[in-house]
Amino acid sequence: MERLKGIIGSGKVSTERADLLCYGFDASKIKKPPSAVVWAEDITDVVKLTKFAYENDLPIIPRGAGTSTTGSAVPVDNAIVLSLERMDRILEIDTDNLFVMVEPGVINGRLQKELGIKGFFYPPDPASMDFCTIGGNVAVNAGGPRAIKYGVTGDYVQYLEAVLPDGRVIEAGVRTKKGVVGYDLKSLLVGSEGTLAIITKIGLRILPEPETVITLLAFYSSLRKATETVPRIISQKVIPRTLEFMDRRTIEAIESYNPSGLKDAEAVLLIELDGPVKTVQRETERVVDICNRMGASVEVADDSITQQKIWATRRAISPALYHISPTKINEDIVVPVTGIPDIIEFLEQLSQRYKIPIASFGHAGDGNIHVNIMVDKKDQKQYEKALSMVKEIFQETLKLGGTISGEHGVGLTKADYIDMEIHNNEMDLMKGIKRLFDHKMILNRGKVFP
Repeated sequence: MERLKGIIGSGKVSTERADLLCYGFDASKIKKPPSAVVWAEDITDVVKLTKFAYENDLPIIPRGAGTSTTGSAVPVDNAIVLSLERMDRILEIDTDNLFVMVEPGVINGRLQKELGIKGFFYPPDPASMDFCTIGGNVAVNAGGPRAIKYGVTGDYVQYLEAVLPDGRVIEAGVRTKKGVVGYDLKSLLVGSEGTLAIITKIGLRILPEPETVITLLAFYSSLRKATETVPRIISQKVIPRTLEFMDRRTIEAIESYNPSGLKDAEAVLLIELDGPVKTVQRETERVVDICNRMGASVEVADDSITQQKIWATRRAISPALYHISPTKINEDIVVPVTGIPDIIEFLEQLSQRYKIPIASFGHAGDGNIHVNIMVDKKDQKQYEKALSMVKEIFQETLKLGGTISGEHGVGLTKADYIDMEIHNNEMDLMKGIKRLFDHKMILNRGKVFP
């Protein structure tokens, strides 16, 4: 690696044990130390590294903030970790054209704050938005609570600059709202988990902030009634800004970790409405009436301080669950909204059958449920049972017309299950695309495909 230091610069390359340990895992907790860590500061560094790796058949693992829960950023085969965290400039904010240009290391929450000052916002808001990078969001096509109304990352990516495994630079997409010249390479790169190219610049669509926002908390004594409320709201032609779901185990975990005053309930829906004041007032009345008819007691928060407290509670779920269990297997299944009551009922029955707790929460408005199997990995027998549960959950999800991942991607943890959803013809096409971009299998080797 001394030669690499000479090519890129010694201050940007490390083989120190501490660095290898720090960059040898992500939020999945899977640990595999790399052979080196490279901190790129601009596209020139990325090009130099890819050319070096291509010539020497060395694998590269592109990395943002390491918040992936599927092992997408875990190095395998003694790979070089390419950290993009130093490429963190917001290059352009063009409110006239509702467009921003950023480098991949920009933190999602930082972009949100910068836009908020100007009265605009970037809709995709993952729970880890205060830590995760825009580049990482693009790599897995991340979603978030606002996806029900505003969509996911890919709906806002207009332009990408990227480096291919052999060092060639490509541009995909356009700065304009429309553009249909040639194949849509931009959309192919979104969600590719760093297996096709290394993204170095991102152009995003932004929106003006809505006139007002109102947040509701609906508490239920019946889990099924809570989940049945979701399609009823949507069928009444109300599309909330967010429609989140938490079950009893999740509520109890939050209250034991950081008491926030959530009522004792079997389930809670966190519903947020935005838009013109009069429209939001009418929709609020309609939603409260629907929730009440379904047996819920509803609290309304129409001031920003209370709303911020509620969202701080929502974003504390993941650490709260770790507080009550040393290990959690976190899956992000998606089913049609009308299938939510059935999948939640299935999860309850599965938990009882295996005698292993499951905590469920997530973006009920778009059918994206985060299923957390609460185990202790040190108990090998229990952990193996939990893995059996994962396969059953995926089978039921697909049976209901869903998908095994809505926003976390495949990475390492779901690679063995991908052929449950992707069939032979489609898999052959995907592998062919991978070979076309990366015939030496340099980028993010070992990910996505089993």
